[in-house]
Amino acid sequence: MPKRIRPIALGLIEHRNHLFVSQGQDPKTKKIFYRFLGGGIDFGETSEAALSREFQEEIQAELTDIEYLSCLDNIFTLNGKPKHELVQLFRARFVDVAFYQLDEKFDLVEGDRTTQAFWIKTADVLSGRLWLVPEICLKFLTSQ
Repeated sequence: MPKRIRPIALGLIEHRNHLFVSQGQDPKTKKIFYRFLGGGIDFGETSEAALSREFQEEIQAELTDIEYLSCLDNIFTLNGKPKHELVQLFRARFVDVAFYQLDEKFDLVEGDRTTQAFWIKTADVLSGRLWLVPEICLKFLTSQ
């Protein structure tokens, strides 16, 4: 199977020195990582539309104040296999203030799998205690 570059849109949402993320784990290395929500851009869909669709599908959240930040190359290894994503990174806010409850966890549905989205402290990311991917996103945090 030929190697492919996957285009994705991710949403950076900050609130009171916290970041809204989901958690993942590399099956091979067992290393835990955190990532902004979002997902694949479909053919014929703008990256901003993909971001809005992914938040609606995954956590039933509507976004506002969507601001384009950058396009980033993310070349990494997951489960022992090389991966490459082009990340369209946006800053955004939630329409519904219920999503700003820092101690809450929100069901995150991806296909037939349900995990959770939640807030982590920005300081834990900046100190290296928690690993945010892609790491190049760190330079876009406002609470540095």
